[in-house]
Amino acid sequence: MDFALNDEQKALQQTVHDFAANEIRPVSIQLDETGEFAWDVVRKAAKLELTYSGVPEEYGGPGLSMLDDVIVIEELGWGCVGIASAIALNQIAILPILLAGTEEQKKEYLARLIDPDNPRLCAFGLTEPEAGSDAASLKTRAVRDGDDYVINGQKCFITNGGVSDFYTIFTTIDPDQKYQGITAFIVDGDTPGFSIGKIEHKMGMRASQTAELILEDVRVPAANILRGEGQGFYVAMETLDTSRPGVGAIGVGLARAAFEEALAYSKQRVQFGRPICRQQAIGFMLADMATKVDYARLLCYRAAWMLDHDIDAIKESSMAKYVGTDVAMEVCTDAVQIHGGYGYMKEYLVEKFFRDAKILQIVEGTNQIQRLVLSAQLIA
Repeated sequence: MDFALNDEQKALQQTVHDFAANEIRPVSIQLDETGEFAWDVVRKAAKLELTYSGVPEEYGGPGLSMLDDVIVIEELGWGCVGIASAIALNQIAILPILLAGTEEQKKEYLARLIDPDNPRLCAFGLTEPEAGSDAASLKTRAVRDGDDYVINGQKCFITNGGVSDFYTIFTTIDPDQKYQGITAFIVDGDTPGFSIGKIEHKMGMRASQTAELILEDVRVPAANILRGEGQGFYVAMETLDTSRPGVGAIGVGLARAAFEEALAYSKQRVQFGRPICRQQAIGFMLADMATKVDYARLLCYRAAWMLDHDIDAIKESSMAKYVGTDVAMEVCTDAVQIHGGYGYMKEYLVEKFFRDAKILQIVEGTNQIQRLVLSAQLIA
């Protein structure tokens, strides 16, 4: 067992950390205030192949492993959760095509993403107003019409909604069949009848765009189905099982950033004649924060390693996701506490970190759902 990153991974980690420090951090506060989408940063990320890092080499991408991607995503999360989400969640939308697409679908749609001079994004369209955790109860309906399907429905809380070139949209062809009726399609963003509804005004993660998708008589060729009729639920679950370590890694990066801010502040903040880091109460908090960051990272690494080696990792992916994101919330909360009243003020990064952390416990399956998945696996 070797816990060390190899030389290539260390170089990758340093490259992305430098990108986060030099390109993401300097604009993160402004974008958090305005809610503007981080297109300039996304374009620069595309130059480093970060927006399509998981695309295999045979389709023109760098073909990073899952472990490599987790390393990348942690550094992006250290820079800014909103910008990290805009970049990293692009990978989640790619996954259904990688996991379930035909060769023709992969060649057509993956090719759109790999132009560093004209970066394009895609989005994962699963969540609906009445179907969040209950993904088998989708209301968006697809009806066969000759060689096409006509789709009607609504999606909500879609990351990169409105800034994407195409979408993986999950529908039902028969609501009575529940999960056995779920069918996934690739839908181009310029298809007639496809439009963007409300752009969400969020508490945190504000540098990424979250939007409502509206589909009104959207006609999609049958050739755009992923894997086949009734296979969409399985495609969605496989996608989420694969993507969850990356979401955990965003949490690890955020937690690490919050810990670093708290540690630095505690060394220079003097109360009762000495730096507060010398107070046992604060020292114990810092020790717990550092430990949590490390064990969350190790869980993400393990799940990613298992996926790279084609080992079933449903349990481990859920652990990585909920521990990584719970740790983010816990460490950011403690970072605000260590800053005292200053931590509540926008002049200090920990205020933003605290707001950014909460959403990570909700996206990609709530952390309660992760525990449900894990408990079901344990007693099966």
